[in-house]
Amino acid sequence: MAKITRIKASDHREAETKEPSIVRKKVVIKDKKADKANKKAQKVEEKKAKKANTGKKHFILFRPFCAIGRYFKESWQEIRQVRWPNRKATWKMVLAVVIYAAIFVAILLLLDLLFSFIFNNILK
Repeated sequence: MAKITRIKASDHREAETKEPSIVRKKVVIKDKKADKANKKAQKVEEKKAKKANTGKKHFILFRPFCAIGRYFKESWQEIRQVRWPNRKATWKMVLAVVIYAAIFVAILLLLDLLFSFIFNNILK
């Protein structure tokens, strides 16, 4: 949302110079999406800094469990960043895969028939 300020003529200068003067203020335009992204990035950096500063050492028997927990946590974060396609795009991609597979099967079938024909003629 844009922050709009009014432009006002100052009264004290008019009395001194007898000419109207205008005091202008800067207009600040804020981009909410950019602000949210910057805040989110700052929070992530703060969390990383906190983790780096703690230097917590776990007992040797707990380390595998901590690693597994960290793996699932980071996997969940990656899954949340994925932009999943809608139903229409998904069906288009499924259809493309099926068509590609059918073409590939046809090519392999033709090559198999060709090589079997050639080998049968050579061996007979």
